[in-house]
Amino acid sequence: MNITLHQLKVFAVIVGRKSVTKAAEELNMTQPAVSIQLKKLQEQFDIPLTEVIGRKIYITDFGQELYRIVQKVLDEMDTIRYKALDFKGILSGKLSVSVVSTGKYVLPYYLSGFLKGNPAVDLRVDVTNRSKVIKSLEDNEVDFSLLSVLPSQLQVTEEVLMPNKWYLVAPRGYPIAPRQSLDKSVFKDIPLIFREEGSGTRHIMQQYFSQANVIPQLRLELASDEAVKQAVIAGLGLSILSILTLKNELKQKEVKIVPIKGLPLKSSWRLVWLKRKKPSMVAQAFLDYIRQEKSAIYKANFSWIEQY
Repeated sequence: MNITLHQLKVFAVIVGRKSVTKAAEELNMTQPAVSIQLKKLQEQFDIPLTEVIGRKIYITDFGQELYRIVQKVLDEMDTIRYKALDFKGILSGKLSVSVVSTGKYVLPYYLSGFLKGNPAVDLRVDVTNRSKVIKSLEDNEVDFSLLSVLPSQLQVTEEVLMPNKWYLVAPRGYPIAPRQSLDKSVFKDIPLIFREEGSGTRHIMQQYFSQANVIPQLRLELASDEAVKQAVIAGLGLSILSILTLKNELKQKEVKIVPIKGLPLKSSWRLVWLKRKKPSMVAQAFLDYIRQEKSAIYKANFSWIEQY
């Protein structure tokens, strides 16, 4: 049997991404090159690893069993590499963070300096909706999660990074009288664009409307803040969005903030981890870095939000 480590890495990414095309993108390889590595690995076995039905690839039961073994092999290879670096006094290891989708505007700035100072750290970031972020935290699959609203069902420890504020936004042509602050009752007549169920923005909006005893008029439900912004710009409705998602659109005057009594809604971006979890050496180093640098990072990159 002549199996290479490269073949195993390629196979693991194919299984994880459930696509040869997506695996090629992640590995920075051409699609034919990925297919060749999969074919060479398949030649070592009489039992199929994958099946192609239509244009979609499926992993066979045997392929799934092999994948579980491959993951262990690759983890052990990483351990060898990390140990070698540790003996040199170089911080190394994995750092995994799950992030709610709006958090993609926040996290890179808090990671950048740490990763530059510790290039041997391997980073894995999963950007998804709030429900999946909380699930990954609950299942102890990540070192940290980045959230704006704490999960009430879990015992967690938090490190507050910076403020977060949500405003009602409208397209630039939306009529608003100067200095007029509207009453929350206007939501009964405003066509609103919501994020999908499970998102943090949707959660915040629902909390607000529940506490305000208002039944809003839902026009659209979309899967990302970017899609919501484009729908607002196109005049399809209004929405409540985090100020962090609106920097360019406000600067270019594509949208404007509608003054409503009770808004903005306020919270904080928090780095969260399970209370019972003991941080790894890398996770603790990142936490120490955050505690030392978070004020400077906020001042350098996010102080602009204070004007709203």
